[in-house]
Amino acid sequence: MTADRRNPGDETARTTASGVRRQQHDTSAAPAAPSIPKAESPPATPSIPKAESPPATPSIPKATVTRLADYLRVLAAVAERRVLVVSSEDLAVASGVGSATLRKDLSFLGPMGVRGVGYDVARLRARIELALGLDRGHRVVLVGLGNLGSALIGYEGFARRGFTLVGLFDVAPDVVGTTVSVGTATDGYRDLTVRHARDLMSAAAELGATVGVVATPDVAAQSAVDALVDAGIDCILSFASIDPVTPPHVDLRRVDLAVELQILSFANAHKAQRPRPVRSTCRDAATVTATPVDPGRVPVGAHSRTDR
Repeated sequence: MTADRRNPGDETARTTASGVRRQQHDTSAAPAAPSIPKAESPPATPSIPKAESPPATPSIPKATVTRLADYLRVLAAVAERRVLVVSSEDLAVASGVGSATLRKDLSFLGPMGVRGVGYDVARLRARIELALGLDRGHRVVLVGLGNLGSALIGYEGFARRGFTLVGLFDVAPDVVGTTVSVGTATDGYRDLTVRHARDLMSAAAELGATVGVVATPDVAAQSAVDALVDAGIDCILSFASIDPVTPPHVDLRRVDLAVELQILSFANAHKAQRPRPVRSTCRDAATVTATPVDPGRVPVGAHSRTDR
């Protein structure tokens, strides 16, 4: 008998191969696992286009707001002359600012002018009025019918700039109850009855007031401002020289004529000195007496004591 001589390595190879074959055979023989159907995903909801939000208005610096109001004043005068288009240079000169400053200020309003042509006056006015919140108009109540208050009633700029005077208030017995005519010849006149300041809270809602003007003496300014705040008016213009105390949500502008004159004095004192003709003057009385004076000719700068 011939011995069956096998290589150990071959046995291992056969075993491994047979094992693989058996594993493959068993796998093919095993029944396939039933497939679990996947849950159907709901149909995709059609995307609804979102409404385009208006572009965010950039924050406008306070100095620019002040100049925008001045540009609006100039544009109103230009429109009265039936001018349809104004250049940036002309508008800047009329407003007292540089062309670069004007173009930077107007850039906050979005694209406006046409290079080489200028600005459409009506369109620019409307855009500035929109930026300043004048498009919806304001209803003004005036507290204080003294000399200053009476002068403000006759100011035609209220109606021209979108402000309608709707209520007058005072505390003087000889003023309360009187009738005052307000308005302009263009827009027409109407009569307003002066009410007592204590009725301001109830009258403000009735009148739909949005702005209050204080033209009282300084001693009554704080109480007038308090009455306006209690009436729900949070935009106040005060002509008192004191600085009234207001809550944080109230916007108060104070116009002090003395301060404006002081600022004007400062500007005049620090402006460049203009050359002036040099004239010889003598303020020494002894010198004037010792100088021979020709009766037919009075020397320049020679003054007698009575001339001083």
